[in-house]
Amino acid sequence: MTQSDNRTGDPNSQICFALKECSLGSILVAANKIGVCTIALGNDAYTLTHDLQDHFPHAELVNDNNEFGQRVAKVIDFIEAPVIGLALPLDIRGTAFQQKVWQTLQKIPIGKQMSYTEIAQCIGKPKAMRAVANACAANILAVAIPCHRVVRSDGSLSGYRWGVERKAELLRRESSS
Repeated sequence: MTQSDNRTGDPNSQICFALKECSLGSILVAANKIGVCTIALGNDAYTLTHDLQDHFPHAELVNDNNEFGQRVAKVIDFIEAPVIGLALPLDIRGTAFQQKVWQTLQKIPIGKQMSYTEIAQCIGKPKAMRAVANACAANILAVAIPCHRVVRSDGSLSGYRWGVERKAELLRRESSS
């Protein structure tokens, strides 16, 4: 796993991506030479592609559904059966604080949840619950960085970048694994 604070893509970088459909809707998986840099869920391929362009405005985007399809298939398999795990090289881009939050999220076991407060305490910033929530919202690696496993202190679901219904379904699947 490589971590970087370069969030827009280098002017000469190339990002390959593929779009597929899964039980949660459309899915886009994108990677550069370092690793997977985006996993996005949504209702339509157009919006997902537009969001990728917005997030990496300086990169050359190459739609490669043929060769890149295997990575997408791995992600879809994980979504459908979380117990199999997801092992992909990742290029995680974010601030130092976001990376600290995301590293903590990656340690939450399948079928378990933590609250924003618990995450804030784990990273040594006990009053930073709102900042933890913002870091979760900034995550562009759905399921690989499992921000869907973060819930409110009372255990109820809160926002999710890709929709609360998808969050609920991911948690349901993980709890039955």
